[in-house]
Amino acid sequence: MTQKQQEHQEHHGGSHGWSAARKGIWSRLRFTSLRLRLVVVFGLVALTAAVSASGIAYWLNREAVLTRTQDAVLGDFEQEMQNRAGALPERPAQEELQYTAGQMANSSQRFSVLLIAEDPHGRTVYGSSGGLSGFSLQDVPVSLREAVNERQKITSTNKYAYHLYWQRIVVGDTPHLVAGTRTIGGGPTGFMLKSLEPEAKDLNSLAWSLGIATGLALIGSALLAQALATTVLKPVQRLGTAARRLGEGKLDTRLRVSGTDELADLSRTFNKAAEALEKRVADMAARDEASRRFVADMSHELRTPLTAITAVTEVLEEELEFEGGGIAPMVEPAVRLVVSETRRLNDLVENLMEVTRFDAGTARLVLDDVDIADQITACIDARAWLDAVELDAERGIHARIDPRRLDVILANLIGNALKHGGSPVRVSVREESGAEDGDGSGGDRSGGADGTEAGAGEVAGDGADAGTGTEGGGTVIIEVRDQGPGIPEDVLPHVFDRFYKASASRPRSEGSGLGLSIAMENAHAHGGEITAANAPGGGAVFTLRLPRDVSALMEDAEEARERAGGTSGKAGGGKGGTRSENAGGDAR
Repeated sequence: MTQKQQEHQEHHGGSHGWSAARKGIWSRLRFTSLRLRLVVVFGLVALTAAVSASGIAYWLNREAVLTRTQDAVLGDFEQEMQNRAGALPERPAQEELQYTAGQMANSSQRFSVLLIAEDPHGRTVYGSSGGLSGFSLQDVPVSLREAVNERQKITSTNKYAYHLYWQRIVVGDTPHLVAGTRTIGGGPTGFMLKSLEPEAKDLNSLAWSLGIATGLALIGSALLAQALATTVLKPVQRLGTAARRLGEGKLDTRLRVSGTDELADLSRTFNKAAEALEKRVADMAARDEASRRFVADMSHELRTPLTAITAVTEVLEEELEFEGGGIAPMVEPAVRLVVSETRRLNDLVENLMEVTRFDAGTARLVLDDVDIADQITACIDARAWLDAVELDAERGIHARIDPRRLDVILANLIGNALKHGGSPVRVSVREESGAEDGDGSGGDRSGGADGTEAGAGEVAGDGADAGTGTEGGGTVIIEVRDQGPGIPEDVLPHVFDRFYKASASRPRSEGSGLGLSIAMENAHAHGGEITAANAPGGGAVFTLRLPRDVSALMEDAEEARERAGGTSGKAGGGKGGTRSENAGGDAR
């Protein structure tokens, strides 16, 4: 192998490895999708519950803290207004207001105070606890000032003309409480400003605590969901694995059942279904084996008397052909019928024996290097079809196959075309290059009707030396086309079925109904395939595809049988094979 071929192979190997890894990742994602959904759902439920609980707790604590602080500050301010501001004269001086405001600010709540009144000269004077640069009237919202100065009507339910009003504001990113009222009975108007920064810090700490609690709840719910998903999905995973093993043919697969929940009931149901399926398959296999053994035994038992009958019919046939023979003219039709039916019975027995070999996996290939054109010419010449068959094949197309079985395939396909399609039958041969060495077009097909490996058993005999005139890869394609009306569309899927006959009006025909089926089995034995179709211009086309070299396929089949415990016993004995004269599959 050249360096370029090695690099090409490594590139394909790397691409294949990447593709396999990607498929594995997607498979794991699909496998854990239910787990992910459970975790996500649990997380969303926990997040919703935690956020709701934290929000409600924060709102309730915020209102409680602010209300408690607000009531304490407003109560203290109102008490100071009554005791100290109420003790001032109706028209106090600037110094008196300033002094009183300072005393009021020194109360237990430590708030800023602004007092407003008229002095004896009728001028408006201000007294602030913080001096000229402290709390001023501009810090009080206009709406609050208007509400404080608004005189209320005195009624039975309202005993005072002025009331205490408050409002929460933000000054420099810091929340504050501002309140104002007028002195009862006349006197200065007082305003109070209290910083709520300590309460805001406490509420921020509470918010952080609730956020951390929410995160921990989310993490805990995810862990709980993971544990629950593992508990719930583990039996489901075991069930999926068991179902795959059952689908692979391991019918003895059973699940270990524990518990009494729904998953345990599902496991018990699976075990019962698997047990019933195993019993059903075993019964069917036993009946199929008995049927195959019956056909094989019957074929062998029929061969002994059939040999004697055949010898007698040959003598009778010679008497028919001999002029002046001893057979009376009245008896001659019956003798001819016996001769033809004996031949038909002999062909049927031979075909049945060949079918049993395929079913038992004991049909064998004897490989040789053959020229396809010469093989087709020999098949046509042996059956005197030269005048009815047109051959379009160049010499030099070689293949390493079993020539006897190729002859059987060609005899059935060409004979079927002549019988049901009419002459001239055109046989064409072409070759295709394989993508890789030894990769035939039908290389994946194996076995006979029962699915046995390789379908052709082991290679018998020495044969020719490998590689004489054949190439390692590629495919040989042989097309057999007739000039008949074609095959009905409803018949096409069944042309290779055993004993299938398209017309119910002719249940008896010269063919056994096994010809095309045996041809297909022989093609499968080579790792090939036969397809049937209708040509666009009319007529049926049967296409045979065979690998150029079957040696690799046979070696793989031999290794597979050795791993399976050795080759199976022979059913029917001998090489066997169909009679080449039996070319009718009764496909149409």
